[in-house]
Amino acid sequence: MKKRYLVIILIVLSVTSVFIGVSNVSPFDIFHLNDDQKQILLVSRLPRLISIIIAGMGLSICGLIMQQLSRNKFVSPTTAGTMDSARFGILVSLMLFSSATPLQKMLVAFVFALLGTFIFMKILDKIKFKDAIFIPLVGLMFGNIVGSITTFFAYQNDLIQNMSSWLQGNFALILQGRYEIMYISIPLVIIAYFYADRFTIAGMGEEFSKNLGLNHKQAVNIGLFIVALVSTIVIVTVGMIPFLGLIIPNIVTMYQGDNLKKSLSHTALLGAIFVLACDILGRIIIYPYEIAIGVTVGVIGSGIFLYLVMRRTAYE
Repeated sequence: MKKRYLVIILIVLSVTSVFIGVSNVSPFDIFHLNDDQKQILLVSRLPRLISIIIAGMGLSICGLIMQQLSRNKFVSPTTAGTMDSARFGILVSLMLFSSATPLQKMLVAFVFALLGTFIFMKILDKIKFKDAIFIPLVGLMFGNIVGSITTFFAYQNDLIQNMSSWLQGNFALILQGRYEIMYISIPLVIIAYFYADRFTIAGMGEEFSKNLGLNHKQAVNIGLFIVALVSTIVIVTVGMIPFLGLIIPNIVTMYQGDNLKKSLSHTALLGAIFVLACDILGRIIIYPYEIAIGVTVGVIGSGIFLYLVMRRTAYE
């Protein structure tokens, strides 16, 4: 699919998203908005749209980087324990700093997410049986262990309700003043683009990278740093969005190939389109109520994931 088509689709869905909601704001009112309509657009609708686009692009690129570095198409922040480790970090910040700001929660969660991602990559190095399906299963088991520890301490400290709010992604709570932390993801995505060639070479193995003069360890560390920080920003601001970093890179590589720099922009655009489409669907399917983005992406994403698994099995 050509990039300009993706851009057109993203623009159409973005305009549609701005004018969907319980409060009546139509495209015909755009040149003569009253004060209430201006507040709705500036305080709620536009921040929500910006958050959706940044989250969709960020998590999709994170999945692409992880798949490249691990050399496995079924690895993502969701299946590598990154998201679960970030949740554990959020719990620790709630336990130690009861009045922590979103930035403080993000910093603590980032440390845990980065540590969890490094542990998963170390586990990969120790595993001899590197089947495409086996590796993400190990990641899911690792994530479930971290999640169980998180739940245990949450029950112990009567924080289970606080933690449940971080479990499921939801853009309904995004308002002006509560989403600006997501702008940190933008320079990280730009850095990922400039390091794309290095990530591609690093994904070919340590010995091959060294033969080409690349500092393999540095490239991997930078990639994991970007993945951990972007994933943490999304989970602190929006919550967990399952399958996104798993399915979007796989769809893009089907028609774009494995060159990371070539497929990075397509992955970002398709990720934003997918999240935006799921959000619009969740807002209209039981209007005037809405379904959380974690549910819509989870249901549709699980179906796509099963197709990818069966497609690979049939190919093999």
